[in-house]
Amino acid sequence: MRTRVLALAAILLTGLVVSMQGGEVATAVVNPADFAAPVANPYFPLKPGTVFVYHGTDGSDRLVEHLHVTHHTKTIQGVRTIVLRDVLFANGRLAEKTTDWYANDNGGTTWYFGEQTAVYDKNGHVTSREGSWQAGVDGGVAGIIMPANPKPTDAYRQEFLAGHAEDQAWIVGRHGRLGTPVGRLHDVVRSYEWTRLEPNVVSLKLYAPHFGIVVEHDVAGGEESLQLVAVKHR
Repeated sequence: MRTRVLALAAILLTGLVVSMQGGEVATAVVNPADFAAPVANPYFPLKPGTVFVYHGTDGSDRLVEHLHVTHHTKTIQGVRTIVLRDVLFANGRLAEKTTDWYANDNGGTTWYFGEQTAVYDKNGHVTSREGSWQAGVDGGVAGIIMPANPKPTDAYRQEFLAGHAEDQAWIVGRHGRLGTPVGRLHDVVRSYEWTRLEPNVVSLKLYAPHFGIVVEHDVAGGEESLQLVAVKHR
């Protein structure tokens, strides 16, 4: 299975990755009018006040992640994005804190406009901000995080800043079923995701309607695994 995943990823990494609009997202021009009447995407919910809680592991480390859809917004390239705060703890210690910016377009596709990332050492000091980027700044380009109607063979860039943010995704399933701590889920989307900056690392992510990401785990090149265990509303 792992060999097959890496082989398929290698094919896409040769340049065959295209967006839902028929061209590479990295060449797209954001038009604020396309986001004037945003339609919610059930596979990537952005309801302010929602907190998604994940538990998992990375090797011997125990992980807890809180993903908070805030009531804050940030205008990027004329588009009003929703601010998400993602906080990751490893063995009870703050390991990473990220602020992300997302927006739905008029058709229901969810776009990713960038992030500010901070990685912390055991003493609480920031050791890296690598991976931070913003659409429209220094060559950063908004990407698609989830199509409005995800289906197998859809492939697209999720983000782009050359040498810093080059995540990509390829959907391979749409109608899966899955038992989770938040219930029995249907119409689950399966997506393989990776970055050209770490071509040997491939992750599988499962998305469910009204919950977004419910499971993610490395299938090659890594050991990280996370599962949605609770959804809270503030």
